[in-house]
Amino acid sequence: MTGLDDGEALRKGHAARAHSAHTRAVAACAHAGVDPVVGELVPTTPAGRAAGALRLSARSLDALAGSTPGPAADARCARNASAAAALAAQLAAAAGGGSGHPALRAALAASQAAAAAAGGSAGGRDTSLNAAADDAEERAVAAAHAAGWGVSCSRTRRTDPSGSGPASTP
Repeated sequence: MTGLDDGEALRKGHAARAHSAHTRAVAACAHAGVDPVVGELVPTTPAGRAAGALRLSARSLDALAGSTPGPAADARCARNASAAAALAAQLAAAAGGGSGHPALRAALAASQAAAAAAGGSAGGRDTSLNAAADDAEERAVAAAHAAGWGVSCSRTRRTDPSGSGPASTP
């Protein structure tokens, strides 16, 4: 595999995870009644922070789509989307009166796994950290679905044990 092919394969995995996390964030915000347009430049409310994070996540996905593969930057995009989803999950869990706490825990775990995959010296290239982040994202999607937050499927399922790419595209 050439460096470019490797970068493209990594991009697909990071992008799938980023899109999945962004979808979770949108669904959690919708469940909590957060309108993305209430995002504030300097957020002072939980809804403003969640809406702002959601908008930043969307901008990050747009930048990802228009740039050349860069595993470190691509992994950071996935990390940021996952962080936005965790923030949105906090609001959705609070709005759900306790039924969303497992989904919140899964969202926080996915955010931590995405941060680990993006950080360190591997810069988005560590296969085991990427696989762990993909697995955590899948669990977060399943938990959000179980909580009734309107998330229907994961986009990070890998097609083969080598982890060469997601089964579905972002």
